[in-house]
Amino acid sequence: MNNITMKMNADEMILSALREDITSEDISTNSVMRDFSMGEVELICKQDGVIAGLDIFKRVFELLDGKTEITFCCKDGDTVKNGEKLGIIRGDIRVLLSGERTALNFLQRMSGIATYTRSIAELLKGTKTKLLDTRKTTPNMRVFEKYAVKVGGGYNHRFNLSDGILLKDNHIGAAGGVKEAVRMAKEYAPFVRKIEIEVENLDMLRDALEAGADIIMLDNMSVEDMKEAVRLCEGKAETECSGNVTKENVARLVDIGVDYISSGALTHSSPILDLSLKNLHAI
Repeated sequence: MNNITMKMNADEMILSALREDITSEDISTNSVMRDFSMGEVELICKQDGVIAGLDIFKRVFELLDGKTEITFCCKDGDTVKNGEKLGIIRGDIRVLLSGERTALNFLQRMSGIATYTRSIAELLKGTKTKLLDTRKTTPNMRVFEKYAVKVGGGYNHRFNLSDGILLKDNHIGAAGGVKEAVRMAKEYAPFVRKIEIEVENLDMLRDALEAGADIIMLDNMSVEDMKEAVRLCEGKAETECSGNVTKENVARLVDIGVDYISSGALTHSSPILDLSLKNLHAI
């Protein structure tokens, strides 16, 4: 993330996380460290994976004390190994102690998402299919989690409800049908907006094509029906496959030929990457 992105999108959320962890003081640190003392601590990887969120990690300490110095031995997107030293943080020992957990929470969460995303994206290599995330993100963490998906080799679906038109089953129910939903969306939306609609069977797919949808999401359909759907959509609409996609079952979707595969698991089910701050000492 560049400085403009950081200040516009990240600082407020990082400060909120710090306020959650420090309501009045860090009583543990203040009890053993009454005055300023310069120190340093090492960022250590405890598990193989993909690192993501180093700028956010760094920003936590900078917001506590702008004089904190951080030197990294890697960059976002790098593969890291268990036992590897990833960086050194130097500054007021009180700041190093107070910012430790918040900084690690961001970095572990984002690196876990990048690691899990990379493992699925590797399975799609050599195909035209792009791996997408969803809006199934942790509240107030979306900007960080979607960034981590990109670091891991995935792509971002719409960022929020203002970002694009996606008509799902309940929208279709509210509108009275697939054709009606697409028609109303076309009437309301600016001409520069694409219209995506979710379908659950081939009859709904045919209605969506007839209505002129730009992108059709194939939701929880059988592999055979999805292959037929891709054939029917050829040259008429882009296709997206969705529905409980994980690393364990994505292989069955690789040869279908869809343009996109979306997976909520990238952000809602990725385990963290184990990282730690170790060897704190005065300098």
